[in-house]
Amino acid sequence: MSLASQQTIAAKVTAGVIFAGFVFSLAANLPGHLSFDSVIELVEGRTGAYAGWHPPVTSWLLGLLDAILPGTALFVVLDTLLIYGCFWALMRLAKQPAWPAAVLVLAAALTPQYLIYPGIVWKDVLFSAATIGGFTAMACAASVWPRFYIRYAWLGLALVLLVLAALARQNGILLLFGGVVAFGWVAARQENLDLRRTFIQSGYALLAGIVVLTAANVALGTRLTKEFGGARQFRLLQAYDIIAALAAKPNLALDRLDKEDPALSKAMRSDGVRLYTPQRNDPLAGSQPLQTALTAVPPPLLRAQWFSLILHHPMLYLSSRADMFAWVLFTPTIDKCLPFTVGVQGPQDELDQVNMDPRWDDRDVWLQNYGDSFEGTPVFQHGLFAFLSLIVAWILLRRRRPADIVVGIMQLSALVYTASFFAISIACDYRYLYVLDLAAVLGWFYLALDWYWPEEWLRARLNAPDENRA
Repeated sequence: MSLASQQTIAAKVTAGVIFAGFVFSLAANLPGHLSFDSVIELVEGRTGAYAGWHPPVTSWLLGLLDAILPGTALFVVLDTLLIYGCFWALMRLAKQPAWPAAVLVLAAALTPQYLIYPGIVWKDVLFSAATIGGFTAMACAASVWPRFYIRYAWLGLALVLLVLAALARQNGILLLFGGVVAFGWVAARQENLDLRRTFIQSGYALLAGIVVLTAANVALGTRLTKEFGGARQFRLLQAYDIIAALAAKPNLALDRLDKEDPALSKAMRSDGVRLYTPQRNDPLAGSQPLQTALTAVPPPLLRAQWFSLILHHPMLYLSSRADMFAWVLFTPTIDKCLPFTVGVQGPQDELDQVNMDPRWDDRDVWLQNYGDSFEGTPVFQHGLFAFLSLIVAWILLRRRRPADIVVGIMQLSALVYTASFFAISIACDYRYLYVLDLAAVLGWFYLALDWYWPEEWLRARLNAPDENRA
């Protein structure tokens, strides 16, 4: 059999595995798995009134799709289509698809990240799917750059998806910035732009992204019924950091709270320290005196104490943050970090509003047992995916084909996003870094499709002096 025939068969098998994985995931998950947050967001989507604790775009999208087909099935189809569609789109870019790509996508399809997660109605899944979809669309644009209209169709899709990702998570804007960097780099290489023109092109892309993002936020903000959750979560972060410092150093002086809000200071030193854990902030809700004091404290006072902690005790702050971040990145005890969820669970009143019943059927039991079998293995280890992501970024950004640049920047953007949790983490839920797993797997799939070094790079290495080769 000729090499061309083998490559044709490899391409067909890879496409078949991608399609089978897509169908199997839908069959296993539809109409979707809902947790407490999911049910609340579906209610918000139906009523058009957003409480603001979560970014409202998920509620809006759930409401939009629910109006077409009641329930969450279309939301699950959208996420699954984006996640598996990225495999298919990148496969179409490869001139000579290789067999390892089929093996890799088959292995990926059997992991909880690809079998179970696409069916979970979480903003984190939407964010992750939109992120890799946006970068994949940009990689397609880079590969057809001379074809003006097709290029801008792909770039338009990339903009929409990366803005959707930025709307789904507050720190998701880092991925939008990464997309701008990728666009500028590809445009500079494809059109031989100098540095000044590259910055201008990138500036236009950034402006377009900010305009669309701002317009969407303003429009969604008109439906908010309470203060946007970002401000409330920031106050929660501040209190969590202060309590973490007290847990590490009980005699720490709180120069502002000790004087101006002794009730909160006392609650933090007693119940706060007793309930504190670096895994998540939720146990702090178990103290009513602490919650009452946190509700009553003026936000400027709490913020001033938090800044004082960072300014006067930076090593204590960084040490506490490092403990929290280690739980997010390495999940040393995965069952404490909510690796996934299946079935339908939520407050009964809200379930009644959307005509749903709690669900835990035989299929959910099977999925739970299947997902549990991966706990304690490298599959549920963000640290491993971060390492794999670094490797693929290094390879692609040295090889530097147009699409390579985009996929490589996707890896770096996912890593920067991951690093941002050092400063903002208040829980170790596995879903927060789900995008890192998807980006790493997609990057290696892209490499496996068409592994080669450009001839000019190889010639330069072969002609280099021996010491440079080493």
